[in-house]
Amino acid sequence: MGLSQLSSVQPSSRTSSFCMRAFVHFWWFGLLVTSVVCGNNETDRLALLEFKAEITHDPFEVLSSWNDSIHFCQWRGVTCGLRHQRVTALDLQSLKLVGSISPHIGNLSFLRNISLQNNSFYNEIPPEIGRLFRLQSLLLFNNTMSGKIPSNISGCSNLLVLSVGSNQLVGEIPMTLASMTKLQIIAFHFNNLTGNIPPFFGNFSFLVLLSAFGNNLEGNIPHTFGQLSKLSMFSLGQNSLSGTIPPSIFNLSSLRQFNVGYNKIHGHLPLDIV
Repeated sequence: MGLSQLSSVQPSSRTSSFCMRAFVHFWWFGLLVTSVVCGNNETDRLALLEFKAEITHDPFEVLSSWNDSIHFCQWRGVTCGLRHQRVTALDLQSLKLVGSISPHIGNLSFLRNISLQNNSFYNEIPPEIGRLFRLQSLLLFNNTMSGKIPSNISGCSNLLVLSVGSNQLVGEIPMTLASMTKLQIIAFHFNNLTGNIPPFFGNFSFLVLLSAFGNNLEGNIPHTFGQLSKLSMFSLGQNSLSGTIPPSIFNLSSLRQFNVGYNKIHGHLPLDIV
């Protein structure tokens, strides 16, 4: 083979070698991406199955669709994001479900909304919920949940709605809630909560609704509530609160409902609202 012939062969050989290396590179890259995505999807699927395993009574057979015959994103009550097929919402409200909430719910790392209200969930709120930093709405009201509000719920740093009313929760309002400044709705009503109302509630500048009536809360109503310019509903009746109502609360122009009845509060209401 002459030099000219050799020269004509070498570029083709180098091109083939480059193409082969590129193919191998992208094949491995694709395999890695597929592994990561499928692995994360599998985490969600397994977490949902663990959630199902803790349900002891499902009268409407809602969870019968939770099986391998269809993708978990098609299971009833499950919503997934379109891009990554990760669970973003779990909506099983008002289905007469009985059981406890599996701690594996904390593995659904893309969850934004949990709606489990109006059922018969019991036992404690799993602290693993505190891992869900994307969570915006936690609706657990009207169940039979017991124990304390987990202190690490503050890990849900984007939470807007915290509704756990009408349960059997005990203990004090966690001080760790102080960092959850995006909260717009807080509903603790009809539980067995004790202790004082933390003054840091006055720092929740987006707060629209505060409902904590029907507990065993005591102490004074913090004057910091007068800072909540967006507050529309303020309901702390049926507790053991004492002292006087901070005058600054009556200057809140957005306030539409105000209930502090059946406490130990004394003093006089402003003449212009009597």
